Amino acid sequence: MYSFKCKNQHLILHSGRVIFWEEEASLILSDLHLGKTGHFRKSGIAIPQNIYKEDLQRLVSLIQFFDLRQLLIVGDLFHSETNKELDLFKRWRNDLSTVSIRLIKGNHDILPDSWYKEAGITVDHEELTIKDFSFRHDACTEINPTSYCFSGHIHPGVSIYGPARQSLHFPCFYFTDTYCVLPAFGRFTGTYTVRPQKGEHAFAIVENSVMEVATSC
Repeated sequence: MYSFKCKNQHLILHSGRVIFWEEEASLILSDLHLGKTGHFRKSGIAIPQNIYKEDLQRLVSLIQFFDLRQLLIVGDLFHSETNKELDLFKRWRNDLSTVSIRLIKGNHDILPDSWYKEAGITVDHEELTIKDFSFRHDACTEINPTSYCFSGHIHPGVSIYGPARQSLHFPCFYFTDTYCVLPAFGRFTGTYTVRPQKGEHAFAIVENSVMEVATSC
């Protein structure tokens, strides 16, 4: 874990690909893409279901680890239309009905509003603002500059180079002066390489730890 202060708020960056916001007792995460493996299997592509189950179990473990009031999901909770994996999610949700879930909809969150209501999920269609923080799935650069924005969507990753210029690539948290991009929570996703500049911060998720990466200049 890595402690990071932003707008006088205390954030804990966790290797489980989430941020715990201490003052609001909220777990911030993005891009779970639940049901993605089922979507591929329906299309005839053999993707093992254990990937989906492992992501859900990891989320359960994080909920149990942190003393939280709510989950703030910054888009793409689900991948597409309903399938058997989303039925499993509903059963999982019933077991954790005391946890508040708030979703800022992403481009993949195409289920009808009635489905989210039945699953006990509060939906914000464009943006959510709490204190000095705002939450959108994408395009944080277009947000009011008086609020610090959290987004997802691009699945940021960063390369770490060794002395012989060999490199390894890891998902990361990416902080600029005005916004933060969260790593994809779901492991069945790709990454988009970011190159932090002076004054920016990238925190690579390396196995069970979070480490800051040097800037490009």
